[in-house]
Amino acid sequence: MTYVKTIGAALLASVALASAAAASCEITLRSSDTHPDGYPTVAAVNAMGEMLKERSEGRLCIEVFHSAQLGEEKDTIEQTQFGVIDMNRVSLGPFNNIIEETQVPSLPYIFRSVGHMNKVMDGPVGQQILDAFSDHDLVGLAFYDGGSRSFYNSEKPIASIDDLAGMKFRVMQSDMFVDMVSALGANATPMPYGEVYSSIQTGVIDGAENNWPSYDSSGHFEVAKYYTLDQHLIVPEVLVMAKSSFDKLSAEDQALVRQAARDSVPVMRDLWIAREQTSEARVREAGVQIITDIDKTPFIEAMVPVYEKYVTSAVLKEMVADIQATK
Repeated sequence: MTYVKTIGAALLASVALASAAAASCEITLRSSDTHPDGYPTVAAVNAMGEMLKERSEGRLCIEVFHSAQLGEEKDTIEQTQFGVIDMNRVSLGPFNNIIEETQVPSLPYIFRSVGHMNKVMDGPVGQQILDAFSDHDLVGLAFYDGGSRSFYNSEKPIASIDDLAGMKFRVMQSDMFVDMVSALGANATPMPYGEVYSSIQTGVIDGAENNWPSYDSSGHFEVAKYYTLDQHLIVPEVLVMAKSSFDKLSAEDQALVRQAARDSVPVMRDLWIAREQTSEARVREAGVQIITDIDKTPFIEAMVPVYEKYVTSAVLKEMVADIQATK
């Protein structure tokens, strides 16, 4: 609890600097995001805040603390569970060790495309996963698009699974992602997102894996000039709220929050598509070597032990079957 109190004190100090606009609302929900200002997830939560303020006639606002101001994702999850942070936009990966259901959309190659992922997460499987957050002091509000994640490194072009042998890659702090990289013959190093740039630069790791916008906005392309489009993960992002904060709201305001979150999803997706195109163009212009001619079959086949380890319960097996059956 000492840790949480310390973080809480830091958060209160940050909140003291909140904008005058947010201060004018009756309730200001403090929301965390590790990405920089203007990033699609940050912009989407800001858009949600505008909807919420308008629909509540100025009673409810959202103050977004971007750029990991409140901590890296793993730390802010705990803060949100304790109610120190009201809302949080987080990748699903860090939840894998906490909420079993989040493991399924985090499985390598579970989705055939981003469109397939969106259709699944907008449907019954997505709602089933959002509902699972309630047992962990959280309220699942909506899923955002995290694009497809691919490997990048500072050492050499990766054109086959054999090229990954012995290389060191940063992954999100998730046992599943560690096992995924190990199954491909490489070495996984879980670490906070904010430490990746310097770790590649100093040779602590050879590279990492992420989507076009993150590869761009983080500046990782400056120190890792080889990007292989193996698209091993298409993991959605999730927007959650502290259950303690949600329960303080009236039923009417709870409904407003849920609806504004849902309505922010198409906003985020449109922004994401545009940002992907901009980021890809910027990265290519910087002279990064993009490897597209790659046979994904060996990568997919290597994931069999990962599925066997994590898809064990009847519930998870049924979810996987439902996703594979979704057209």
